[in-house]
Amino acid sequence: MKAKDKITIICPIKRFANEWADSIRKQVPEFEVQIYPDDSDRESVEFVMAFDPQPGAFAHFPNLKVVASMGAGVRAILTEPGLPENVTVTKIVQPMHQRDMADFVLALTLSHLRKLPVFFKQQQEKVWKHHSFQRPEETTAGIMGIGAIGRVIGELFVKNGFKVTGWSRTEKKIAGIQTFYGNDQRNEFLSTAQVLVCILPLTDETTGILNKEVFAHLPKGAYLINVARGGHLVEKDLLESLESGQLSGAALDVFSEEPLPAGHPFWAHEKIFITPHNAGNTHPEAAFKKVLQNYYALKNGGEFVDVVDRKRGY
Repeated sequence: MKAKDKITIICPIKRFANEWADSIRKQVPEFEVQIYPDDSDRESVEFVMAFDPQPGAFAHFPNLKVVASMGAGVRAILTEPGLPENVTVTKIVQPMHQRDMADFVLALTLSHLRKLPVFFKQQQEKVWKHHSFQRPEETTAGIMGIGAIGRVIGELFVKNGFKVTGWSRTEKKIAGIQTFYGNDQRNEFLSTAQVLVCILPLTDETTGILNKEVFAHLPKGAYLINVARGGHLVEKDLLESLESGQLSGAALDVFSEEPLPAGHPFWAHEKIFITPHNAGNTHPEAAFKKVLQNYYALKNGGEFVDVVDRKRGY
């Protein structure tokens, strides 16, 4: 075994860390794989994989050069004070994960339009009652964050007959989707979104972006789906908008505190559908191919892929 073929995993979720470690050992058995903090010889480590790293973890690796995120999100890595400025950060860009997210969002949207939660409640109460429903072609889905994942979500909506709009920080042109960009066009975008899907990266600019001001610009009775990060949502603003009827409901897969505390008001709210950060899973065996590509790029002086712009935060 060569000393240089070594990867350390920094991840406090043991199940997730072990899943990745097992996958790496299966694909490249010649590699030495260690899991922080039960690792050794940190001076020799140049390449780590990380997910929601423990505070101060990066500071223990004096020769660190690359941090490869084990997921699409990178904010927990970028905001870690011990991350040196010269370290390259990469993220997971995986078609399988993108499709998983798109399928999930489409399912939530169709469930809302066909009032499946209402029928489930009626079943529990043994109530037989018909309800009208809204068809995809009568509905505009607005994708807030029409980037790599958002584009896949939008294109799946188009294939299923929805009208689709998208908003992003910079201009995008996507066939079949009306796009908006920048702060000047945000309110015009919001006015189209009968279903608002948030898939933005979490940055200083987007923290708290799902707030009462944004909700007020949506069509009356709009439905919110957040599959991005819990930090995007101002929770009290959501509750107020549901109470006033400005929003008809919300499907939330991500939360500021996870797991969601047992006493949180979202649990019992009849207009909020909760899932436990389950919209899409990274598949280690498929995702590691690009991670390995970046590992060899580091060792051989090659070009990295899926690099994070640390100034933008994604």
